[in-house]
Amino acid sequence: MVGCSPFNFNFLEDPFSEYTWPRLIYSALRVPAYHVYFELLLIAGIIWLLFKRSYNIREKFALSAVEKQRLIEEWEPKPLVPEKWTPPAKVMERYHRNAVGVLGKYVQFEDEKTGQAGPPHLNVATLNFLDLIGNKDVNAVAIQALRKYGLGACGPRGFYGTFDVHLNLEATLQEFLKVEEVAVYSYGFSTIASAIPAYAKRNDIIFADEGVSQAVHEGLIASRSIVKFFRHNDMKHLEELLIEQAEKDARDPKRAKQTRRFFAVEVRIIMDETISFGVLGATGRGVTEYYDIPIEQIDILTGKSCSICTNIGTHV
Repeated sequence: MVGCSPFNFNFLEDPFSEYTWPRLIYSALRVPAYHVYFELLLIAGIIWLLFKRSYNIREKFALSAVEKQRLIEEWEPKPLVPEKWTPPAKVMERYHRNAVGVLGKYVQFEDEKTGQAGPPHLNVATLNFLDLIGNKDVNAVAIQALRKYGLGACGPRGFYGTFDVHLNLEATLQEFLKVEEVAVYSYGFSTIASAIPAYAKRNDIIFADEGVSQAVHEGLIASRSIVKFFRHNDMKHLEELLIEQAEKDARDPKRAKQTRRFFAVEVRIIMDETISFGVLGATGRGVTEYYDIPIEQIDILTGKSCSICTNIGTHV
């Protein structure tokens, strides 16, 4: 048996070979035209990519300090809402009670007939536990930060990067909560929804309270773990599920060693302090301080600052 290199075409001259020049030419002529054109386009694309000159974006758009300053001075911001804008009739019909002014401890609604602000009503729909909405000191700090850092369409650090205020806030929360590390998120819903699948994976077992929030539910779904719900705040039912799982592990100890288990309960192991952080406890540290539970016993703790600090974002 004789081997031949990839560049040896002597086999094409062999009259007994299946791959002779006449046969190859005959086969090529019988190929559909669109197939030939497609192959030619692929070859042309490969050649173009091979000889295409790479470029550096910074070299293309490098601006001097004078040019940058000139662009800043020439920029004219447009109003987000036109001055003569009026809400559509359908919106007015659907939301016939329009709030006027700040949604603080009390809220006023626009009168449908006169268009004037009506009498104040106690606001029990807004998460404003410490009554900081409309606080002059908070507003002054917010305006100062707005002038320093600017305004964007969204606030994730993946888009705009990490600023000194992010690191300072994480350090402050870490010291206040007395934990090992804190990560600040820009959107409260995504915190617990992403923290659960980060720690729990497929085939892991999660025991979850059936009354957890929608964000926790999304995290449970994203984790692709085996979820077992127990009745809301029913520790006896949770104990029954744990005993049942222990019996299954005893029957199959090899598989039990490969399976991790997590709790997703509002005050256990994975703890979501959406409405308790800053409110419960002598200093506002939350459930652990209120019930005198060492915070070291909690593996994952999340809390929203929008419930108490009149802003957005949360931490884990």
